[in-house]
This record gives sequence, structure tokens and C-alpha cells, in this order.
Amino acid sequence: MATIAFPQEWDLDSLAPAPASNEFREQLDGLKLRLRRLADETDSLPTVDSRPDNVARWVQLILEYEFVDATAADFRALADCYAAADAENKSYRQLQAELVAISPDREQIATNVEFALRDASDANFNEFVDAAPELKRNRYFLVTRRRNAEMRLPKSQELLAADLAVDGIHGWGRLFDRISSSLKVQVQEKGKLVTRSPGQVQFDSPQRTVRENNFFALDNAWSTIADTCADAINHIAGTRLTAYRHIGLKDHLEAPLRANRMTRETLDTMWSTISANKSVLNQYLAKKAQLMGIGQLAWYDQWAPLPQLPGSGNSDEISYDQACEWIVGSFHSFSPELGDFATMSLRDRWVEAGNRPGKQQGGFCTGFPTARQSRIFMTYTNSADSMSTLAHELGHAYHSWVLRDEPVFLQDYPMNLAETASTFAEAVLGEQRLEHAGSNYDRLQILDGMLGDAVAFLMNIHARFLFEDEFHRRRSAAELTAAELDELMEKAQREAYLNGLAEGGWNPRFWVSKLHFYITSVPFYNFPYTFGYLLSLGVYAIGKESGSDFSHSYRQLLLATGCRDAEDAVLSTMGFDLRKPDFWQKSLTIVAERVRQFVELADQILARTKDV
Repeated sequence: MATIAFPQEWDLDSLAPAPASNEFREQLDGLKLRLRRLADETDSLPTVDSRPDNVARWVQLILEYEFVDATAADFRALADCYAAADAENKSYRQLQAELVAISPDREQIATNVEFALRDASDANFNEFVDAAPELKRNRYFLVTRRRNAEMRLPKSQELLAADLAVDGIHGWGRLFDRISSSLKVQVQEKGKLVTRSPGQVQFDSPQRTVRENNFFALDNAWSTIADTCADAINHIAGTRLTAYRHIGLKDHLEAPLRANRMTRETLDTMWSTISANKSVLNQYLAKKAQLMGIGQLAWYDQWAPLPQLPGSGNSDEISYDQACEWIVGSFHSFSPELGDFATMSLRDRWVEAGNRPGKQQGGFCTGFPTARQSRIFMTYTNSADSMSTLAHELGHAYHSWVLRDEPVFLQDYPMNLAETASTFAEAVLGEQRLEHAGSNYDRLQILDGMLGDAVAFLMNIHARFLFEDEFHRRRSAAELTAAELDELMEKAQREAYLNGLAEGGWNPRFWVSKLHFYITSVPFYNFPYTFGYLLSLGVYAIGKESGSDFSHSYRQLLLATGCRDAEDAVLSTMGFDLRKPDFWQKSLTIVAERVRQFVELADQILARTKDV
């Protein structure tokens, strides 16, 4: 069968006029005007009660709020897409800054609404919500907004903080974006010194010398901006800690936990269950090192492909078209709706995957609520890892697709639940590839990819969490130097990896290069990934036990992410209490079984290699 050609460049033109056009400027100015008008109107909100006049005014406000919020999300997503695809285009960075500058108006609306809802009695609030269909359908949104008010400063201070944040905390985040996007790396390729962007420097070469040279070339490049990044990360954390202190929060984890709509008990149970089980991953790391003929893996060896052993066949390069066909077929095997969605997204040019200079590093999926579409950004490198990334981002897009008909404010879900759909999509792809593998070596390669993900979510991201947790504790007393941050990062990596990498093989400057530490809109951009990974594994296991009807239950879980807290969303659709270790243990048992299969297959292949 001939391979279908899938486009690798996305379509942005059908979503909105180009940013340089007069029409785009007119639409953006129109949004600003409506946003400013609504912000002023919310300065004198009616009382939250069931009187008809007050209810009518609130309904009108909610409808306008939905419009400006969705439209602002469209503009932010569009700016991010253009800036990611052309990272050195200063006009796109200026557009991003301009959109950040409207944040105070959005914050003013949110602040006024939350204070008004907070001041209502429980009885008045409940009667108010039940007084109109537009309010009733947004009950969860109104309840969470009322709850958010507990984390607010006095109104005048909130509005001042929002104004200052544009050139304060968000300014530090934009500084990191600018200097990291313009960073150049000098690497050796075929005997010549060439210039690459950080996102183009990979650690998946089969040659260890290439991986090592790439690692140190990249590390040297990041070291040139380490002091500036230390300033940025110190001031981002310092701003947050100052706000937390004035609000009266217990510590630096209370805000991210509330943002993810989950309890401290769930977080502690998740990490403690992981810590009690993840030593099995060192068996995988040790066996992979043995297959590669080295004593112990270094940081830059984690993503290396398995060596081409005798009888193992050709290179495992996977073209973009092949990857798309694999993903569509795998998704169809789980749910025709999911498979049809992937086909539509790939053919209708929702994905930017070209491997070319000038692109921002990393990948993302962003939504356009008004168009009820998403766009996916990544750099495809003909590898199994890139194929998994594409499946991951399509999982995000499917999540938004399932929620597209819900009220605007119930299409929003916390990051921990957002990662469930994406990592679930990866699991669907991985299990299908494993089932249809043509040889033991193919199975070994697929398991290597799966266990590489397990190391990322259970060790790498755990290191990020440990680093940020300790960094925030120490930052409350003083700023940390770049050298101190290096030391903190290596300590976190050693603890998270159970010292499973080679001496001298750590990455202490990881804090400089990791974009997630500099995202100013979301604190602690780490543990939700692990939460979503383990949740998706557990959900996939339940699906295999449940049979063909499970795709409906899975869809219900995705719908629940927009209108329930994390624990309630899972309990109401899957029947598990995340505050207890049972569910997490179920997920980690899958990881342990994959390690067992990997070690067993590796030993068989090594034994045959010795015979040869």
C-alpha cells in the first residue's frame, strides 16, 4: 500500500488574518475595546442574588465575558503559533508582549467577579445560580471563581499587581524566551562546524561521541546565558513568593495544587508510591547500558537508540507520513472517533512539523475556542520519539475537540488532567506498535521508548519537582547564584534517578535550558506531567479490562475534566480515589512489567549475539 502524504506545514490563514494586515489590527483593537468596556462594567457589579434585574445583568455579563475570553485566547494562540514558527521575528515577539499587556483588563474582570461571588451568602449564591440557564450551565465555573477569591489580595492590590506583572514577572519570562530563542549552538556535523538552534541539537544519535559532543556544545551555549537566566528564575519565583506571603498561603505548593484542582494528599500519595516503586527503572537503565556496551548511562545517553545488533535489521527511521499512518491506525483501534479526529487534524493542516532552522524549541498544542480547532507545533526528526510526541499533542487536541460544545468556561481544564489525554494517546500508539512488532528486537525498541518515557515522567520530572521545591524554600531567604542552582539541580537529579547515571554524567545546568521553569502563567510546571502519565496508564489498564465500551467512559472522563475537581473527575468516571495508593500502584505495575519484558528480551538478544 502506498504511503499517504500528510502536509507538514500548518494552516493559520483560515483562523484569522495575518498579524501584519490591517484587518488583524482592526479585530485586535476591537477586542481591546470590548475588554476595556467589560472591565469598567465589572467595577459596579450587581449583588449576587436571585432578583430578576440582577440576574439579567449577570447573564449579560457572563455572555460578554465568554466572548472576550474566547477571542483573547484565539489571539494569544495565534501569536504563539507565529512566534514559534519564526522564532527570530521580532514583530511576533512584540505582538506577544502586546497581548500580555491586556492581562490587567482580564485580571480586573476576574478579580471583580470573584470578589462579588465571594461576598454572597451560600443561600443567595445557590439561588442565584439556579435562576437562569446561562448561570446554571456555568455552575462549576462560578463555584471555582468563588473559591479562587480566597487566594486574592485586597482588590486594589490585585489590580496593581496585575499592572506591575506585565513588566515584572511576565517581563522576566519574555526575557528568557527572547534570549533562549536567539541562542546559537556550534556543533560538528560531517567534519564541519555548523550553527544550529537548541531545538535542532539532538541526543538520539547512535554514535556516543556525537551525543557527547552535542551535549557539551549545547551546555557551553547555555552557560553563556546562565547568569541572566539565574536573574530571571530568581525574580519569577521571588514575585510569586511575595504574593503568597501577602495572601497568607501555607507555602509555595498551595497555589499550584489549587490551580490543578487537586489536594496535597493526592500529590504526596503519588510521589510516595512512585518512590517506593521506581527502583525497578534502574534495572532498565543498567540493561540498556549493557546493550550499548558501556558501563553506565550518562545524561546524554538516555535518548540514544539501541545499537543495531546482528539480525536486528535496518535503521528504525520513521518518516512523517509513516508516523501519521501509524497514529491514525492505532487511534482507530481504540475509538473510531479518535481515529477520524486524527485523520482530520493531520489532513486539514493543524500540525507544523517541519524540521528547519529558526523554529522555537519544543512542542505544544494550542486551542482556538472560537474556531473550535487546535494547532500543534513540533519539529519532526524521523524518530519513534518524534512519532510519540505527535501522538501526544494530538491527544491534547482531541481533548479540546471533545469539550468543544461545552460552555467556554467549562472547556478549561487543569494541567494535570490535560496531560491525561496526551499521554493516553501515546499509550494507545505504543501498545499497538508492541502488539504488531515484527521481531523481538522491534519489541525491544518499542519497550525502550516506553521505558524512556517512564524515566522521563518518574525520574526526570521528579528531579524538576525536587529542584523547584527546594529552590522555592531557599529563595524565600535569598537569591541563588547560577552555581548554587547548578548544585541544587544535580542534587535533585541524583535523588530522583537513585544515582542511576554515571558519575560526571549529570546535567547540572538543566535549570537554564528548561523552558518550563520560566513559564510565568503557571507555577510548578512539572508534577502535572507525572500525574497525567500515571493516570493515563491506569486508565488504559482499566480500558483493557473493560472491553469495547470503554471509549465512552474515557470520553466522559475528558468531559469531567472541565467541570469537576481532579479527584472527583476520576472517582465519578473510573471509580478510583486518587488520595489512596491503589490506583497509582496499578499504573506502576504496568511500568514494572515493561521493565521485566525489556530485560528478558535484552538477555535473549545478548545471548544470541555472543553465540554469533
